[in-house]
Amino acid sequence: MAIDIRKFITRFVEEARDHIRQLSAGITELGRGGASHDTINALFRSAHTIKGSARMLKLLPITETAFQVEEVLGKLRDTSLTYTPTLGPLLQQAIDQLATLVDVLASTGDPSSLPAADTAMVAALMQASTGVAPATLTPPTAPTDNAEQSAAPAPTPPPAAVAVTEPRLATTDTVRVRLTKLDELIKLMGEVVSSHVRLQQRQADLRVLEHAAAQHDAALAQQLRRFAHTLKDDVQAQAMLMNELHDKTLAMRMLPLAIVFEPAAHLVRDLGRSVGKQIDCTVRGADIELDRQMIDRLTDPFIHLIRNAVDHGIEPPELRAARGKPAVGTLTLSASQDGNWVLLEVSDDGGGIPLDQVRDKAIKKGFVSPDKAAALSDRGLIDLIFLPGLSTNHIITDLSGRGVGMDVVKECVLNELHGIISVDTRAGVGTTFSLRLPLSLAMMRMLLVEVRGLPFAINAQYVGELLRLPTEDLMLVAGRQAVIIRNEFVPVVRLAELLAIPPERIPAPVQGTSTDTNLLMLVLRVDNQALAVCVDELLDEHDMVIKPLPAHLKHLPMLSGMVLTGHNELASVLHAPALLDAARQARGESVRAEATSHHQGDVSAYHVLVVDDSLNTREIERDVLQAYGYQVTLAEDGLDGLNKALANDFDAVLTDVEMPHMDGFTLTARLRQEAKYQTKPIIIITSREKEEDKRRGIQVGADAYIVKGDFDRSNLVDTLKSLLG
Repeated sequence: MAIDIRKFITRFVEEARDHIRQLSAGITELGRGGASHDTINALFRSAHTIKGSARMLKLLPITETAFQVEEVLGKLRDTSLTYTPTLGPLLQQAIDQLATLVDVLASTGDPSSLPAADTAMVAALMQASTGVAPATLTPPTAPTDNAEQSAAPAPTPPPAAVAVTEPRLATTDTVRVRLTKLDELIKLMGEVVSSHVRLQQRQADLRVLEHAAAQHDAALAQQLRRFAHTLKDDVQAQAMLMNELHDKTLAMRMLPLAIVFEPAAHLVRDLGRSVGKQIDCTVRGADIELDRQMIDRLTDPFIHLIRNAVDHGIEPPELRAARGKPAVGTLTLSASQDGNWVLLEVSDDGGGIPLDQVRDKAIKKGFVSPDKAAALSDRGLIDLIFLPGLSTNHIITDLSGRGVGMDVVKECVLNELHGIISVDTRAGVGTTFSLRLPLSLAMMRMLLVEVRGLPFAINAQYVGELLRLPTEDLMLVAGRQAVIIRNEFVPVVRLAELLAIPPERIPAPVQGTSTDTNLLMLVLRVDNQALAVCVDELLDEHDMVIKPLPAHLKHLPMLSGMVLTGHNELASVLHAPALLDAARQARGESVRAEATSHHQGDVSAYHVLVVDDSLNTREIERDVLQAYGYQVTLAEDGLDGLNKALANDFDAVLTDVEMPHMDGFTLTARLRQEAKYQTKPIIIITSREKEEDKRRGIQVGADAYIVKGDFDRSNLVDTLKSLLG
């Protein structure tokens, strides 16, 4: 598809005028004899930039003139040419010619309107770059009858006509601002918006006074009520104007991701050639905009991911040919927007992450014990690649092998960019690294909660829903409390316990705590995982500025920053992905402890397939079974379960009912048609409680039907042990 260069003309004109001003000032300084080597370098770079940009836009007259100016300045830079009094005027005349051409382009916006380059000017510059004194550019004189003159060389042809306009003050509809000044403006605007929270808090204080006055003085209460209504209107009007101002200010710093993607595409090809691989780079969504602050911090993680894809991911041509793949590998950089988030993906069509090598290297490095490594799921093994010092490369190269990189990526994405990183890998097919990032770090929507008298903030983007449930609705699953939300096991943790806040901080029982019959829960969702955290009280929800953590708190993984509340208190910002990791680790330890205390013999020979579209449910069931010694393979839906069951020989199958692509009833019936699964135990675990569902489960061939509401550790383990004999 042809590129319409017209939309780039305005940007080129702005940049060219800046460089022309620098060139003009620099040439004047050269004439005064005060130009340093750095000044000449800067002049050369300006001419080079004009030439390169004009060449990309096919602006041939500007390209030709700027190229010859660059040649002369290049010779001055490497001292092969010495500045002379005749060279300065020639260069200045060439700069003026460039300015005229740029003005013509600015007035018409049409590259075809540019006149041809001044051939006499170009010739004089070419002559000057060789060290020969340039000829003076004057209009040719009329020939005479003098024989000597008739024998003289033909005069240089006159320069091509250039449109001459009446001198006037040229203006532009854009203004260049230093990025540091823009950053200061946005930071100040964010603080103004954040401080508005305190004004809203004053409204709440006024309502309390109004209520108190109503008890003693009706007239005073009426006056306070009128004042409160007026103040409310003023605050709302100010909030609307302030939010609009903040949005427009932030939009000034938004830039397209092409700034990252396009250089990255060149980097991919260069790195591929350096290691003997042919790699095509495909870019998608480069026009999506992201805050410049985010883009600056994103550069290093992107380079790490690209280096790993080129060195680790995509195979050498001969290995690809042996595997039936095209010799040319493909690396895809893509971006898509989801509300206030941007999803960035780096995908390769290589061999996938060698999980066995990851396990062996982690054991060799002492990161995990052999027993623990054997029990790790594929997801757990993938998480190991983010450990510092772990690399599967057998040798150290310029690209990778030092075990430095992926830990930096995770640290940057989670702690600096407040995002999420996930990995999807398939052996022989390829690997995709997904980065889910906020559009900007300037302001973020926060939920303020209270836990044992302390305020905490959680990014609202991670909060899927709020629930208030009676304690009797909780169930014990895998040794930990859980609740069923739309056919999904969601672990429940008390935030006070997860953060190890001492109970003596509670001044008095408050609503929502363990002393109350109802629990207030925030359901956090990160990727496909969910966690319900119990809090004492929901305080407020606001757009807030996240302040960096002080040095003595930066080592705490569950904290990602600080915010200022309406009461002028500092509240810690909790990092949702870290909360989920901590809860999952606690659950695993609890399950292993219970399994040790209820050891029921060696069942490591049994291999069980767990099929469920909920990641939480799959992992809970896997944790329970692995804690008791079973080998477990996970499938994310009915069709995936069928394919894995046919490709392997499992001793038992656990399946949900409601799943995409193929439900559990259909999966069970299909497996019973296979000879190797006609007698193998199949257990249905679902939230469907109706008798007709249970009858249908038995009819299609299930050996047991467990309702998720009745699920507990012993129920599953005892049932499976009984069926396996």
